[in-house]
Amino acid sequence: MPFEVEPDPPSSEVPAKTSRRKAHKTKGGLGRRLGLVFLLQAAFISLAAMIGVYAAALTIEEVLIRRALEEEAIWFWERFARSNDFPLPDTLNLTGYMSDIRAEPEALDASVPTSIADLAPGFHDLPAAAGFSVVYVSQREGRTLFLVFDGERASDLAWWFGLVPLAGTLALLYLFTWLGYHQARRAISPIFWLARQVRRLDPMAPDPSTFDPQGLPPNADAEIRDLAAALERLSGRINEHIERERDFTRNASHELRTPLTVVRLAAGALKERIASSELAGDPQAGEALARIARAAHEMEETTGALLLLARASDRRLSSIQVDLNEIVDRQCDRAQSLLADRPIRIERYLGSPLTVAADPGVLSVLVGNLLRNAVQYTSKGTIEVRIEGEQLSIEDTGIGIAPEKLGSVFEPFVRAGEVASSVAALEKPEGIGQGHGVGLSIVKRLCDRFGWQVTLASRIGQGTCVRVDFSSTLSISDPIEDPLPASSDRASGI
Repeated sequence: MPFEVEPDPPSSEVPAKTSRRKAHKTKGGLGRRLGLVFLLQAAFISLAAMIGVYAAALTIEEVLIRRALEEEAIWFWERFARSNDFPLPDTLNLTGYMSDIRAEPEALDASVPTSIADLAPGFHDLPAAAGFSVVYVSQREGRTLFLVFDGERASDLAWWFGLVPLAGTLALLYLFTWLGYHQARRAISPIFWLARQVRRLDPMAPDPSTFDPQGLPPNADAEIRDLAAALERLSGRINEHIERERDFTRNASHELRTPLTVVRLAAGALKERIASSELAGDPQAGEALARIARAAHEMEETTGALLLLARASDRRLSSIQVDLNEIVDRQCDRAQSLLADRPIRIERYLGSPLTVAADPGVLSVLVGNLLRNAVQYTSKGTIEVRIEGEQLSIEDTGIGIAPEKLGSVFEPFVRAGEVASSVAALEKPEGIGQGHGVGLSIVKRLCDRFGWQVTLASRIGQGTCVRVDFSSTLSISDPIEDPLPASSDRASGI
């Protein structure tokens, strides 16, 4: 029966967030952004220039023309007061008319156009179709003066003396903007060069000469040359680090595994010697020898897992279709040797065959670590191994994990046996919960590497269930993201 967690304890289930590659849409580069800035600058300046011309036109109409008409009327009345024969204004843009309200209607000056004859004193704007735009009406001693300013001619003047210069100014503005953009791109071209070099760089084998300052464009500034030199040194250090890691991976297999193999073989030979000696029936000697053999076996498995992780980060793993059911069967058989004399049954519920695209060693390490953790923290009962759909679950009836520790179960060197405050009331047999604290950490890192989802649920005194979902798998050649994110979002192993 699948493990279920009651809702009352807090943090009863912990999903391990798997690092996934997110498809980031590439936004415009620096050159495009620079061009956009210059384009917006030209647009804003053009808008400001047009608003200025429009404001100037309004000023001409509202201030200059009307002010000129008022002064023209005052000047005329002064001259007319001296001589009634003073002529009315009659120029290219200004025409004057006069009427006398004291005269009989039939004696009114017929020269006043009917469209303005009834206008009250003050300024009036007339439609352009009437032949004029602005009319100023003033009265003195029963006489009415009409001054008509030809607005159509003023519009022509505004066009030639306003819009034409504006067009020339904008043309020069756009030319200077383009020249400025061209010079700016030329100034930052070394940055584009560096960006292209970084984009072409192989992170697994960076070539320091790629960033040789001598290869920079001639117009590169001192800061760009310093940056290129720093990248060159960094590439060299990365190469040294990669080479040291490869040397360690090559040598660790021999330097670490050989002594462990000697211990395991020596324990086997010692077991045969004890069987034919007076210690043959000594339970303490047999238990000590069994502990040595189990410890050597666990250290071999842990060493193999750590070396596998080193290879995974170096892209040296194969990727084939692997029968997970076969690997589970083999790991369950190996886990039987870890049970010793404890009353534990490993029950297998393997449904339809499940194939996973991965390295066989990766799956063996993953399943083996999950089984060893279940055996390590279980004193009696059952360990159920299930394959349902694309999920693998391993459930035990062990000591369980306290709610306050569920958030850190996937962190390195965290062991469920350390939660004394929550398990003090339980009788925990000797040797139970005394693992190294790296099992689930290795599982989490492998799942992160291959895009699998791992979740864990647990209750104190009832057991723990770990599920791995293989429905999504990353390619071996995909970039490796940080397998240990920020502490608030990560989980690592018992």
